[in-house]
Amino acid sequence: MGKPTGFLEISRADRGYEKVAERVGNWREFTKPFAEDEVKGQGARCMDCGIPFCHNGCPVNNLIPDWNHLVFKGRWRDALNVLHSTNNFPEFTGRICPAPCEAACTLNINDDAVTIKSIECSIVDRGWLEGWIQPELPVRKTGKKIAVVGSGPAGMAAAQQLARAGHAVTLFEKDDRIGGLLRYGIPDFKMEKHLIDRRIKQMEAEGVVFRPNSNVGADITVEKLLRDHHAVILSGGAQAPRDLPVPGRDLKGVHFAMDFLSQNNKRVAGDTIPANAVITAKDKHVVVIGGGDTGSDCIGTSIRQGAKSVTQLEIMPRPPDAENKPLVWPYWPLKFRTSSSQEEGCDRDFAVATKSFGGDAAGNVATQTVVRLENGKEVAGSAFDLPAELVLLAMGFVHPIHGGMLKNLGVALDARGNVQADTLKYQTSVPKVFTAGDMRRGQSLVVWAIREGRQAARAVDEFLMGATDLPR
Repeated sequence: MGKPTGFLEISRADRGYEKVAERVGNWREFTKPFAEDEVKGQGARCMDCGIPFCHNGCPVNNLIPDWNHLVFKGRWRDALNVLHSTNNFPEFTGRICPAPCEAACTLNINDDAVTIKSIECSIVDRGWLEGWIQPELPVRKTGKKIAVVGSGPAGMAAAQQLARAGHAVTLFEKDDRIGGLLRYGIPDFKMEKHLIDRRIKQMEAEGVVFRPNSNVGADITVEKLLRDHHAVILSGGAQAPRDLPVPGRDLKGVHFAMDFLSQNNKRVAGDTIPANAVITAKDKHVVVIGGGDTGSDCIGTSIRQGAKSVTQLEIMPRPPDAENKPLVWPYWPLKFRTSSSQEEGCDRDFAVATKSFGGDAAGNVATQTVVRLENGKEVAGSAFDLPAELVLLAMGFVHPIHGGMLKNLGVALDARGNVQADTLKYQTSVPKVFTAGDMRRGQSLVVWAIREGRQAARAVDEFLMGATDLPR
């Protein structure tokens, strides 16, 4: 694929970042795009490896060697068509996906993987720039009405696929804007929200009807939803956060990460937050509990808000600097990583657990007592205190919210508290009700949500029509 000797002649390169001092003063994306010749060169590195493990590493099964080759040949529009054949929103994944495809790349055996994510983003960004991305209207209307509940990546992908199949699709969202996690969970410096708005306009032209401020189970009864539609897809995500029940948890200034992030995204969008409800890191010692992507987003946001200091705590031990390639390749490896937000300035500590929070006379959190762990057990005499004027709990999500819609529908749940359905039919225990994304599989990646939304759309189309041409 590409240039047969490209991987021998061309070194791996990736998109750069603006300098820290420049980027932390605003909320804009700071990744520098590739020049055209650079993208072609990186595409040329895709070797004729025989078995493209990147296909399996990518949750949406992107045809990666195909569009790498097309970019190398300068056939950008063909590359865009191939990219869109498996992924509805590559401008999202090209910015925020951790790129398990690159971990699975054959060249990654030598820590030299093709820069797949950056090539993907370059293709779709050029497609928008050139005006190649247009609404894809259905050739016929089926007369079938479908409700999709939840407008995150799974819901958006399902809605777009079903609208293109000719169904009348209404996408319900409880928040005031469409996008779900993409809109309110991911900071603008990682993905600006005009990218979502652009896709919304495309989907509206394709026939999707958007209904924000529509909380199914509260504003809209589930009985009405079932009565008015031939099928329903639940794609509301896993929004019940993991809590930390320790003394002092109820002090002011201890918040779930998503409350902090979503509020900041609303402020960046121009919304006014009541003064008594503002959560801010400005001039505060911030502690972020949780070492994943959400924790990193809290770090970058806190730094941009003007935090006095930021400390990130992780209960697991520090991972090794490099993985054991013969043992883990082509699977996603456990190794020490530093995100762009962590690079901007924070202290990181591993194998520590929180014992309690201490407050001041006004009931505000002021300190945090933590202990060191060894083999998961507390080390005697290891307790120490941290200054903590804002604590953000970024320890993940346990399952979807069970009250309201799910309770009223009476859908069966699996052992982890997610909505029960398989990955072939995506059907719940309630007739004509389907589910996809984090609500079904639990907290996961945006790219997995897109995959499940697409596959659920195919299952619904087959359920309604008896056969389907939608891809899986």
